[in-house]
Amino acid sequence: MLTKFLADLRLFRFLKPYRGQILALSFLIFLQVFADLQLPSFMAKIVDEGVVGGDMKVIYLYSSVMLVVSLLGGVAAVAVGFLSARVASGFARDVRQQIFTKVEGLSVQDFSRFSTASLITRSTNDVQQTQMIMVFALRMLLMAPFMGVGALYFAIKSAPDLNWIIGLAIAVLLTMVVFLLTITLPKFTILQKLIDRLNLVTRESLTGLRVVRAFRKEKSEEQKFDVANTDLMRVNLFVNRVLIIVQPFMMLLMNLVAVAAVWFGGHLISQNEILLGDMLAFIQYASFVITSSLMMSMTLVMVPRVLVSAKRINEVIEMKPTNRNSDLDKDADFAKQNNQSAESFKKTRESLGEKLENITGRIEFKNVYFHYSQAGKPVLADINFVAEAGQTTAIIGSTGSGKSTLVGLIPRLYEVSTGQVLLDGVDVRVIDKEALRQQIGFVPQKTTLFSGSIRSNVGYGKKTVTVPEINQALAIAQASDFVGKLEKGLDNEIAQGGSNVSGGQKQRLAIARALAIDPKIYIFDDSFSALDFKTDAKLRQALKDETKDKTVIIVGQRIGTIMDADKIIVLDEGRIVGQGTHQELLAENKVYQEIALSQLSDRELTKSHLKI
Repeated sequence: MLTKFLADLRLFRFLKPYRGQILALSFLIFLQVFADLQLPSFMAKIVDEGVVGGDMKVIYLYSSVMLVVSLLGGVAAVAVGFLSARVASGFARDVRQQIFTKVEGLSVQDFSRFSTASLITRSTNDVQQTQMIMVFALRMLLMAPFMGVGALYFAIKSAPDLNWIIGLAIAVLLTMVVFLLTITLPKFTILQKLIDRLNLVTRESLTGLRVVRAFRKEKSEEQKFDVANTDLMRVNLFVNRVLIIVQPFMMLLMNLVAVAAVWFGGHLISQNEILLGDMLAFIQYASFVITSSLMMSMTLVMVPRVLVSAKRINEVIEMKPTNRNSDLDKDADFAKQNNQSAESFKKTRESLGEKLENITGRIEFKNVYFHYSQAGKPVLADINFVAEAGQTTAIIGSTGSGKSTLVGLIPRLYEVSTGQVLLDGVDVRVIDKEALRQQIGFVPQKTTLFSGSIRSNVGYGKKTVTVPEINQALAIAQASDFVGKLEKGLDNEIAQGGSNVSGGQKQRLAIARALAIDPKIYIFDDSFSALDFKTDAKLRQALKDETKDKTVIIVGQRIGTIMDADKIIVLDEGRIVGQGTHQELLAENKVYQEIALSQLSDRELTKSHLKI
């Protein structure tokens, strides 16, 4: 249990850059508490020596001192509030940045271990929870010990015969806190999961709004949202109803302490064992002790929730890749396999990065196997083929045959389980990811555009891109016509996800984005599915002229799209069941023949010499 607790606290290592500010904060809190603790003593002297003794000079003197001390404490309190907010905000910024950087560096396989909704909640709500609690903790957690110990010392000093009242009050308060912790601790974990659930339902409903409306499922989605929202509300209400008891209970306890102090203190005053001012000071110090105990208690009550959030954040930040070779900058295993030291391996990678601009782009798969974590059967098995530079290699197969996974191994979106993917004879795992991906123009199956303009989307993959380069890419991608008709042309706004353009326009812009970086390797993962046949044919012809010296790999569902490829790879259940040209596969490969029979017309089949 202690190990788990300490593991969750590791998140607060991000406070290290703020040690100086936390030290200054501690000093200011000490100054504030010191000022607050002096006031009851001065008040006691005013009552005993000034009011009871009838000495106006004493009243004026200690009143002036109290005013100065109060101002000093007020200034310290303002500085404490400023510094605590600054430290907590800086901490939250650093944690969010770390989460974002970590997620950006994850492979697709690792990314799938968390839902998008959960990652959004972890980087927003969970971080916000730690920030809010930290503002509270930096002030209260540091203040409570100073105030509690100091107030207890002065209370004993002012009225030692009444200290049992403070002891009894603290015991009652701690009993209540233990009770609250027992009830609320399990609820905090449930609360964060329900926020994840609400985020997921909301995100699904908004992103799939067109589908929801098309199938008239608005009421169903509203009910789904209502269930998630109501579940969250119920848990929130339960937790808040429990915690709201604290303040009235504390006020009742402090009032009871004051009543007890006056009751029993009055008897002591009548017996001349304490002075009136000391009794009044005792009541003040007793309230300080109870307040400090409450501060500590409230911090303890809030600890479970912040630990839940800290654990969820740590799960992302400290997640280890499923395949250790996916982070070769920090992994010496691959270097050992190549009989190199870590330093030598690093130099090899750097030199390869410099030579990448002169590569031909030849891709070779050698005995490649790939399986997802905790999956028994490999998704890809015994994959062997070569994609030559200056040629177009097409990959076709039924849905779920592993086509997208296969091409994802080239830019290292996934890492091979066994075997090698070679670029000009060099294992891609030896090459720095960033340098490798600069040489690959990748158009994924699910086209994504970012909010901004057409200019920013097409030029997304290159640091500096000129207007002629953008226009050339758009022309090759057959997007010039519709872009030219837009009122603002290249500066026309693109909504988030490209929701204000059609599927075909979105695909053409994504193809233009890949063309704009002028890479040595092009990968088109079913990137022509939304195009009509005429546009498809014109685009492929333009691509052929543009990429005649490049390596082109096309994943396709339509034979019409890939039939002119120099080589066609036929995948079936993760294995290559055929390689060759369109005519060769039609003559010899049964899987390819089945696909052809389902897609080509009788005339096209007869022309291809395939018997019906």
